[in-house]
Amino acid sequence: MKGKGSTMTRIYTAARIPMSIETVFDYITTPGNWPQWHPSSQAVSGATDHSLAVGEQVIEEYLVAGRQGRVVWTVSERTFPSRWVIEGEIENGGGSGGVIAYILTPQNDGTFFEREFVYKMPNLLFALLDSLVIRRRIAAESTQALEQLKAVLTRDEVRKVTQNSGEQIHE
Repeated sequence: MKGKGSTMTRIYTAARIPMSIETVFDYITTPGNWPQWHPSSQAVSGATDHSLAVGEQVIEEYLVAGRQGRVVWTVSERTFPSRWVIEGEIENGGGSGGVIAYILTPQNDGTFFEREFVYKMPNLLFALLDSLVIRRRIAAESTQALEQLKAVLTRDEVRKVTQNSGEQIHE
C-alpha cells in the first residue's frame, strides 16, 4: 500500500466491551456477523460462518461514505485472541481496499477493542475529497460500528443469560 507520494489515511476507533476477549474476537472475526454491527457492511459471501484464519477470504458488499462496491478481504495475520488483520482488494480492478486491524486487550471488566482502518486514495482528486469529506464520514461510520458492536454483543449476552435462567427455572 505504500507508494511514492501517496498519502495514507488512518481511521482509529476503540471501545470497552464488557465481554471476554475470546467472545469478542470470535464474533468480530466471523464475517457473517459484520452486517449486524458495521453500518458499511451490506452483505458478505464466501467463508462467513466462522472466525477466519490466515489466507482465508471473504467478499463484502459495502457502502462506505456513500460509495458502493465489493471488496475481497484476505486474512494476513491472526493471533488468537489479540490481533487480526485483513487486507482488501476492490473488485473489478478498483485497487486496494485498505487494511483493517483488530487489536484486543483483556481488561478486568471485559475487552478493550481497537479497530484501525488504513487506506490510500487512488489519485490527488480523491485525496482532496478524502481530506474534505470522506475521512470524516468513514470515521463517523467507524464510531457507529463500535457502538453497534457493543450493543449487539451486550444484547445477545443478556438474551443468553435470560434463556439460560429460563431453562434452569423450568428444569
